[in-house]
Amino acid sequence: MSSSLVLPTSTERATVYAALEPQLHALLNEGPDAIAAMANAAAALHTAFGWHWVGFYRVVGDHLVLGPFQGPVACTRIAHGKGVCGTAWASGQVQVVPDVDQFPGHIACSSLSRSEVVIPLHDQQGCIAAVLDVDSAVLNDFTPRDAEALQRLMRPLQQWL
Repeated sequence: MSSSLVLPTSTERATVYAALEPQLHALLNEGPDAIAAMANAAAALHTAFGWHWVGFYRVVGDHLVLGPFQGPVACTRIAHGKGVCGTAWASGQVQVVPDVDQFPGHIACSSLSRSEVVIPLHDQQGCIAAVLDVDSAVLNDFTPRDAEALQRLMRPLQQWL
C-alpha cells in the first residue's frame, strides 16, 4: 500500500468516500494490529475531510479510553452511557448529532466541536470494542449517509478488535 492517499479534487462527500474506501480498506487489512489500523484510519479520515477531530475510544473495563486520533487534545476516559460516545457504546447505535449543545450530557472536549457522529465498532464476538468519534466545527455537518459510509469504511478494522 502506498504511504499517501490519492483523493479527488471534488468536495462532494460521496465522491471522496468512494475514492477513500479501497485505499483505507487496503490500509486496514495490512496486519492484525488494531492500534495501527485505528491510527491509519484516523489519519486517512482527517486528511480526506479535514474534520476538527477524528479518533477512537477503546472499551477498557467500564470506560472508553482514548485511542489513536487526529486533532486537538481530547478527553482521556468516558464512562459507559455518558456523552455521545458513551451513549453509542451503551445503546449499540450510531449517534448522529447535528448540534452537540443540544445533546443532553454532551462532554465538551473541545469548545470548537459543533456536530458529531459516533460509530460503534464490534469485535469478533459481536461486543462493542471501540467507537469511532468524528467531530466537526460546523453545525449539522453529518447525515445518515455519512454514518453509513463511515460504518462501511470501518468494517475491515473490526476484524482486528
